[in-house]
Amino acid sequence: MIGLLPRRAAAVGRELLSAFPAVVIQGARQVGKSTLARQLVEERTAVMVTLDDRRTREAAAADEIAFVEQCPDGVLVIDEVQREPELLLAIKASIDRDRRPGRFLLTGSADLLTVKGRTDSLAGRAATLRLRALSQGELGGHPEDFIHSLLTGSATPHFSTHWTRSDYVAALTHGGYPDVRGLSPRLRNAWLDSYLERVLERDATLLPSGGHSRRLRSVLSLLAANQAGELVKARIAEGADIPRNTLTAYLDVLRSVYLVDELPPWTANLTKREVGRPKAFVGDSALALRLNRQTEHQLLPLTSDVIGGPFEAFVASELLKQKSWSEQDYQLFHFRDRDGLEVDLVLELDDGRIIAIEVKASSSYRSEHFAGLRYLRDKLGDRFLAGVVLGMSGTGYQYAGRLFGLPAAALWLARSTRASGE
Repeated sequence: MIGLLPRRAAAVGRELLSAFPAVVIQGARQVGKSTLARQLVEERTAVMVTLDDRRTREAAAADEIAFVEQCPDGVLVIDEVQREPELLLAIKASIDRDRRPGRFLLTGSADLLTVKGRTDSLAGRAATLRLRALSQGELGGHPEDFIHSLLTGSATPHFSTHWTRSDYVAALTHGGYPDVRGLSPRLRNAWLDSYLERVLERDATLLPSGGHSRRLRSVLSLLAANQAGELVKARIAEGADIPRNTLTAYLDVLRSVYLVDELPPWTANLTKREVGRPKAFVGDSALALRLNRQTEHQLLPLTSDVIGGPFEAFVASELLKQKSWSEQDYQLFHFRDRDGLEVDLVLELDDGRIIAIEVKASSSYRSEHFAGLRYLRDKLGDRFLAGVVLGMSGTGYQYAGRLFGLPAAALWLARSTRASGE
């Protein structure tokens, strides 16, 4: 059995638990929420229950008040709380009577704000920790904070790596679910197929419009086929053979069970011609490839034209994972105007400064790769911190002032000053 890997979000979770009456760990099934919850309370007095157990759900429904008060002097950990959403009302009342930090630790595989039934947001009472699948740094044992590394000067054009195209393709096909580590391709595919079936036929049914697993799968497959592409709803509805006016509800379900991520458009009114559609992608690269029946052998050839979208989505996913623990607070967007000028990823820091990233499945850097980055640099002036082309080259490259190229592996291998001292 492969051992547990340290999770970078654990330190954040402990900090939240020491400050808020309740902490909610939310994320897709099988990304390690229950394991992280156990780790967060291992040195505390705690009672841990799971609502995946029928008898536990019956006990919770029979006496909600007694259920939430069963660990008055410690932490009550309720796993998969979305299975009994009305418990949140009892938790709210309990917190209002006693606002000590660290009283409740909840996990959920569906967005608690969207599940059916009487529920509560716990606004002002709970902090949310989004947990995603394992990052490349977690898989390799490398402390990682790429944006902090950029700002501290650790990620520079002098960076080099031994990662090659075959390493990146392997990372895409393996994905980040903890349970697929070490599995053969055949067993990994069997796990992914079973996983998707259970999520769509079980967790999704707790949500409005979630009882249509066939339609949900069709929409998800079409999104996977256009990884990191702009979300054109009319095209998706037509491809899935569903009424266009129902598509938004199905997309909401897929987001709520954390299978799909979206990147909003960044609209700074630079040209007043920005396109206002989000990009969408299946969050785990292995699941996306399995939905498309794409294999490692199809992605490996240098002439392959199917790797671009999956590689861009993979990079975006790694940055979303790091967002949970990064020293820098940032939001992730994409940019494109109606003339076709685009930048794959626009990261806006909390002070409004911008880092722009272009993703290329190429082992070389070309001038045209920097076109969108040049445009944003020249338009934004001092607000623009850096423009980076992330690709599959083994070395970095200085293109122009504040514009350079880096191997994509710098995302998890470029050590910030803070990470280096850990």
